[in-house]
Amino acid sequence: MDFFLEIVVAVLLVAGSLMSLIAGIGLITFPDLLSRMHAATKPQVLGFLLLFAGLAIHLRSWILVPVLVLAWGLQLLTAPVSAHMIGRAGYRTKHVAKETLHVDELKRVISTHSEATGNTGAVTRIEGTKADETENS
Repeated sequence: MDFFLEIVVAVLLVAGSLMSLIAGIGLITFPDLLSRMHAATKPQVLGFLLLFAGLAIHLRSWILVPVLVLAWGLQLLTAPVSAHMIGRAGYRTKHVAKETLHVDELKRVISTHSEATGNTGAVTRIEGTKADETENS
């Protein structure tokens, strides 16, 4: 029975590590912001689940299971939220290739907000910064 559990642990740890590796490779190789966000969040959360499941089976302690479930739950909650915030920031700062979007739902929301407040929410340049100096030269 111990040998079987060790094989299961090894498979879970290797699969979780491969998912994390795939996420890292995707961050490097994908061309645009939205593809990179997808690569950073989807396989990473599944990789953590597999790693934590392998760790729970390997340690065989019921005391650690709630801690591992809490850690995975926090990862499950924070990864999509951070990707969402990065995506919105990239959209507003025009780092998203809008011609690759099939449906642009955020355009309507931003235009409605802009009409109501007169503010697009886009980041403005601050004079005297490095970005401002490089564009002016």
